[in-house]
Amino acid sequence: MIPPPHAPAFLAAHGWEGAEIRPLAGDASFRRYFRVHRGDETAVLMDAPPPHEDPRPFVAVAEWLGGAGLSAPAILASDLEGGLLLLDDFGDARLRETLDAAPHREAELYALAVDLLVHLHRRPAMPGLRPHGLEQWLEELRLFPDWYCAALGLDVDVDAYLGAWREVLAPVAADGLGPVTVLRDFHAENIMLVAGRDGIAHFGLLDFQDAVAGHPAYDLASVLEDARRDVTPAIEAAMVARYREASGQGPGFETAYWTLAAQRNTRILGVFTRLWKRDSKPGYKAFQPRMWGLLERDLAHPALGPVRAWFDASVPAPARAAAWPAGAIA
Repeated sequence: MIPPPHAPAFLAAHGWEGAEIRPLAGDASFRRYFRVHRGDETAVLMDAPPPHEDPRPFVAVAEWLGGAGLSAPAILASDLEGGLLLLDDFGDARLRETLDAAPHREAELYALAVDLLVHLHRRPAMPGLRPHGLEQWLEELRLFPDWYCAALGLDVDVDAYLGAWREVLAPVAADGLGPVTVLRDFHAENIMLVAGRDGIAHFGLLDFQDAVAGHPAYDLASVLEDARRDVTPAIEAAMVARYREASGQGPGFETAYWTLAAQRNTRILGVFTRLWKRDSKPGYKAFQPRMWGLLERDLAHPALGPVRAWFDASVPAPARAAAWPAGAIA
């Protein structure tokens, strides 16, 4: 991974002349990340190349989160037109790998994630965020028939699909909870454990530039029904209960939780198929069996009855998790 040609001049202009630039990570977008070394000091260089990416939303949300008492990377320098940001370096201790190495800490660390969301949701949503409600949820759900069903050769009734989803999502949209700031990609690979910071500030937040104003159950489902690691059902249940107790939510919150978890997981099945088909990233196929396991569990909730009936009639078992072992789909 080669840094953009204007990166050395950008770094030099901000006191990092001659710094070594090493590849760090990429993600599902066009964004790329590098670690910059200057003696014993490090920082993170984000490359968000225009016109594909715009770093301004990241800057705005990072500054708002910092003002809310959460750990978002400080913006050390920026070239907004060139798509470059120099960020505070949170290190390498990511929640995903921390839990892989120390599974006995699962309850402790997910409790901290829940506490972070409770803290975030006590504040009004960040001003200026796009709404994330019923119409947006339905639009996102089109990714499943448009990409997943198309890839597997399923000819489905899209109007019936959206009608079933509208039936189960409309009560959630009207339940009066929120709007709150929804980070949208709050999961174990976007949470860093920041040394020297305690409490909820111990968690460094990443990949929040697509934040929206939406339902408080969404990010809870995002972190507990994680596309990239298995969270035990017992931990999931305990954390939903912890959130409800801390936030004072009634039993209706659980209906919203399972419904939005199902919405999110269905959308992701489509997103990962699009990343494979359109963006030539076949590695995302490996996540699909887990996504189906999560969605099947969500669909078992009584509130999802109309959607479950559509899936049962339209997506046979061989086109679900069984379709995705390595090599099964070219």
